[in-house]
Amino acid sequence: MTQELILGQTLAFTADPFAVPPDEAVHHSSRGAVLIEDGLIAATGEADTLRARHPQARVSDLGRGLILPGFVDAHMHYPQTGIIASWGKRLIDWLNLYTFPEEERLADPDYAAEVAARALDLALDHGTTTLCSYATVAPHSVDAFFAAAGQRGMRVIAGKTCMDRPDTTPAGLRDTAQSAHDDSAALIARWHGRGRASYAITPRFSPTSTPGQLEALGALWAANPTCLMQTHLSEQLDEIAWVKGLYPEARDYLDTYEAFGLLGERAVFGHAIHLTARERARLREAGAGLVHCPTSNSFIGSGLFDMAGLMAEGQRVGLATDTGGGSSFSMLRTMAAAYEIGQLRGAALHPAQLLWLAGEGSARVLHQAGRIGRLAPGAEADLVVLDLASTPAIAQRAARADDLWQAVFPTIMMGDDRAIAAVIVGGRRMR
Repeated sequence: MTQELILGQTLAFTADPFAVPPDEAVHHSSRGAVLIEDGLIAATGEADTLRARHPQARVSDLGRGLILPGFVDAHMHYPQTGIIASWGKRLIDWLNLYTFPEEERLADPDYAAEVAARALDLALDHGTTTLCSYATVAPHSVDAFFAAAGQRGMRVIAGKTCMDRPDTTPAGLRDTAQSAHDDSAALIARWHGRGRASYAITPRFSPTSTPGQLEALGALWAANPTCLMQTHLSEQLDEIAWVKGLYPEARDYLDTYEAFGLLGERAVFGHAIHLTARERARLREAGAGLVHCPTSNSFIGSGLFDMAGLMAEGQRVGLATDTGGGSSFSMLRTMAAAYEIGQLRGAALHPAQLLWLAGEGSARVLHQAGRIGRLAPGAEADLVVLDLASTPAIAQRAARADDLWQAVFPTIMMGDDRAIAAVIVGGRRMR
């Protein structure tokens, strides 16, 4: 058995800070520690106590660094890494001008492997240790992502993107209802539950799938209920109108999934901005997960996510970069954007809520609660350590802080990869 003690400040949430006061979090301000044994968190607490109990443990002293669970990015598109921050389009034109041509390039297996490695390394550079990603229509794009994650020891979730509608999908990215089912089934058999990999059945969204394909994927999910199902929902108003024209019999956008068995507690819906009352009620009843993608929503002009309202009514919500529609690989920048959108809706998010969303909140949406996103015994030792004085601007503001939340908030709002002092994946130091 190998043991390592990571010393620094520690912050652990004992409960959802949307439901309990933020100060119920446990903060060891100067001499906290996390004990890692064989890739798992074995204990947290005061450094002196843990050092006395485990004198043989290797010690890594990170000074005043704030030790947190590694960030969990609950919705992203690794194939779009190269087109992040592309100028000037809203959703439908953005897909046609930037996304689809880039995803066609991943028909080359070598290029897919190159992009997968780059995406994961950029995520790690920004403190993200788990990602839930879309691949492309090509099965080898899923293989490339899982293989690259396995080489790094990362817990990840991904799936082959399924699109078969000829009037909305380019020929080079089109499969069929049958091939989407069969390719996905083969990938599930190859990857789901292997090491730290999990599979998500992945129709891109209703406008790029025929009813026959959605029905086939609903049947596949019913046969593989431990998989997630990920897709997009109600991102932009013109998208919703588009869906209504393609599915005139549906009660609303959510019904285009619900009618084909693609709604349940392991469903993960990206965006979910412009929801009807019926959709909100059904999502809550089903226990589905919603993922807030704030940099994407502002970058391509989608709208303002109702975090406060959705959390108050009992929805499960996570946080994500939505790379490459999102404009940053950083979950710190994503938290900052979530704060800004909350302000525009008249509900400022507390720093505790932002950090929780980027960890345990996203882990819950991905059905990984207890494994990742928590600084607690038994959880996998995926950690990020923040330097709360990483730049002069941040340092001078943090120096005026009266408590932890005032100290960490400048890093949330102004931090980038320079604030990432260390990244640990499965107990192994990656940065």
